[in-house]
Amino acid sequence: MLLKIQNTNKFLSGNIKITGSKSETNRLLLLQALLKGLTIENLSNSDDGTLMQKALESHSETIDIHHAGTAMRFLTAYFSIQKDRKTILTGSKRMQERPIGILVDALRSLGAQIEYLKNEGYPPLSIQGTTLTKSEVTLNANVSSQYISALMLIGATLPNGLTILLEGKITSVPYINMTLQLLHQVGIAATFQGQSIKIEPAQLKDVKKNITVESDWSSASYYYSLVALMHRYKEEQPTQITISSYKQDSLQGDAVLAEIYTQLGVVSRFEKNKLILEVDRSKELPELLELDLSNSPDIAQTIAVSCLGLGVGCTLTGLHTLKIKETDRLEALHTEITKLGGTIEVTDKSLHLAKMTTPLLQNCTIATYHDHRMAMAFAPLGICVPICIEDAGVVSKSYPYFWEDLKTLGFTQEIIG
Repeated sequence: MLLKIQNTNKFLSGNIKITGSKSETNRLLLLQALLKGLTIENLSNSDDGTLMQKALESHSETIDIHHAGTAMRFLTAYFSIQKDRKTILTGSKRMQERPIGILVDALRSLGAQIEYLKNEGYPPLSIQGTTLTKSEVTLNANVSSQYISALMLIGATLPNGLTILLEGKITSVPYINMTLQLLHQVGIAATFQGQSIKIEPAQLKDVKKNITVESDWSSASYYYSLVALMHRYKEEQPTQITISSYKQDSLQGDAVLAEIYTQLGVVSRFEKNKLILEVDRSKELPELLELDLSNSPDIAQTIAVSCLGLGVGCTLTGLHTLKIKETDRLEALHTEITKLGGTIEVTDKSLHLAKMTTPLLQNCTIATYHDHRMAMAFAPLGICVPICIEDAGVVSKSYPYFWEDLKTLGFTQEIIG
């Protein structure tokens, strides 16, 4: 579906309800499968969350998780401990191009029985569930936090628990801490000190616990971008977007948005469980925004596009994990920003966007590369120019009602072709 969008209003006002964090949802769903009596409220309505839930409830031998990368990592660990059960874990063509060898090697070192069915180091996998007898594993610290979290989530089921030793500089610390805090919430003893994570063994019994998932901060990023782009209008028109449900002491690394976007003229206020975003037009925008996003790489696309629309240069580093997402997000950003008239350079772990001094090109068609975040990151530019989003339905991976919510803020939408 090719969708043409635009918003010519000089103000934004609305209330948006965003469902639970995809990251928290998938961690809690796996814990729910291991612990009787755990109930979860405000689950993510994303494709990834739905696929994770269906996979955990399925009794089929073959489990297809399509594009759901988090589910692939978490379920590889989960099915490896399902004694006497054989599982074929597969996914989309792109999923079969995303490496998983680091996690498989770690699980094998603990005693897991996992084989590759096509290419070494990549899905699909044949997993014969068994009891993992070892209790210590070593990983490079700069790998995807999903590998580390996958091991943490099953650690308590091992006879002697699990110690994960991390070598080198640790990246994506907030996601490790999120997993740690969720383990604590369900009564599993775990520590993360220095380069070592230790999960104590536990009798996984009826926990009689209810947990409400906080709304997704990654999805909130697009509203931060929208409000920031209203800085272009110097008229004192009211701009206020209220989104729920959020809290200041969030477990999600992407909550750093509130701090980052103050530099781009967005004021964040918390009232009970609501997050209120307003534009500060008196804020002088920087010539160059420099950020290390190694702890929150999923918001890099949104920030780069915000800067493009505001005419602010940016240098974003710590982006090495973006190469192996739904697409190579760095190369995708390079291609699509160039279409709009921007000047951008990327490496395998960073991007540099030059300050935009000319108007954005109008009616450009943005390719999404089967990547939900490409579609949603570029959508706010509809405030600046009419823009077309290719394969707009891809947003269902994390935020199915994104386009409907944009309509409530005054975006006109036209399906082309």
